[in-house]
Amino acid sequence: MENKYRRWFGEQRCKQAEKVFTHKGWRFYYAENTGKARKLLFDAIVPKGVSIGLGGSETLAALDVLPVLRSGDYDFFDRYNGGDHFEICRESLMAEYFLTGANALTMNGEMVNLDCSGSRVAAMAYGPRNVVVTAGVNKLCSNLEEAVKRVRSIAPMNCKRNNHETPCIRDGICADCNIPGRMCNHLLITFNALKFAGKYTLLMVNEDLGF
Repeated sequence: MENKYRRWFGEQRCKQAEKVFTHKGWRFYYAENTGKARKLLFDAIVPKGVSIGLGGSETLAALDVLPVLRSGDYDFFDRYNGGDHFEICRESLMAEYFLTGANALTMNGEMVNLDCSGSRVAAMAYGPRNVVVTAGVNKLCSNLEEAVKRVRSIAPMNCKRNNHETPCIRDGICADCNIPGRMCNHLLITFNALKFAGKYTLLMVNEDLGF
């Protein structure tokens, strides 16, 4: 059963986030649930016919975006089609739109992401002309310190999801490992989006999504 107070609280958090992110140059959209978020994403944010790159995201998986991206309406760089993964991710850097999630967002308008190969954070920082970030209300943190702490705390789940042979998949605790299979290699903090007007879009969903 849905908790109406939790939903109310999430909505208020999203409204506060809208103020700080728009002040820092982000385009902002709000959706009450994943169904409405999916509709907004493809009806209002991403136009048909554009080229699209995709960052690995449990949030986007919850929105079930792959069938839409594979519909033929988009020039989709499909990282899951069994091709050369490295090359597809490299080509995605030149996509018109890059769709991804976020590991953490702050109530000061910052975004924090931790990456393995760096392909996702590279695209978020530079390359695609439009970066669209979809995030659940659970990704909102009070400040940058809390956001970085959150990113580290959820890293073991990402390692487990991607079958990385790291110490954290045994006990769920980040050991800051120094091994070839380490997944936590690139930390990107996006402080501000004013440099390239209109490049960054944040779609906030009033649900707990992803890790």
